[in-house]
Amino acid sequence: YVMLLTLSPYTPTHRDRVAPPGVMIRPHLNGFNIAFNVSKRSTWQPYVDSMHRFLQAYDDKVQEEKNIECVAGRYFIQGGPEGEEKKACRFKRSLLQSCSGIGDPTFGYSRGQPCILLKMNRIIGYRPGAGVPVSVGCKVQKGNESDLRSVDFYPGNGTFDLMYYPYYGKVTHVNYTSPLVAMHFTDVKRNSVVPIQCSLNGKGIVNDVNSDRFLGRIIFTLSIGK
Repeated sequence: YVMLLTLSPYTPTHRDRVAPPGVMIRPHLNGFNIAFNVSKRSTWQPYVDSMHRFLQAYDDKVQEEKNIECVAGRYFIQGGPEGEEKKACRFKRSLLQSCSGIGDPTFGYSRGQPCILLKMNRIIGYRPGAGVPVSVGCKVQKGNESDLRSVDFYPGNGTFDLMYYPYYGKVTHVNYTSPLVAMHFTDVKRNSVVPIQCSLNGKGIVNDVNSDRFLGRIIFTLSIGK
């Protein structure tokens, strides 16, 4: 009981060896194989529905009501008592532009140009990139590099702005929504299984551990039929 009294309900007691972040993608329905036929709506509609559900918390109106406008390009470090509720920076879905689901409610799936969202796992107190925004890059994981001819990244050039860090934990950082990077695969080889690896790039990021496919990177396949 005495030992429990020394533990904080807000943050881990020891954070001197914070692990590099893992990543995850959305949509994530049937493992990490995203496969559909453009001409068959029933094959891609579940992905679209999943994206809309996930982005509800990022609706511009929701973000404007709950969160604040922050200064881009620098960490948002908040002082005050440990148990005080922390403010959260706005991440509006409109920042995702062509992958926001606003202009194109199908997120490109109806045209065979799917959007996939990538987010970093939350780590309390972590400041990624050591002062320089972490970026995302994608390539063919194994095979012909020409199978992946074009990828657009949003927002900006596919970076996680520093203002969304550090994260203070779910107890005090109540309205926090993880920043996202949208990857718009506008030109992928059709009628073929294309293995893709998308990685975080930045100081302190680890993305080359073969035994962990989620540490600093993620591997999935795209199979787009006509």
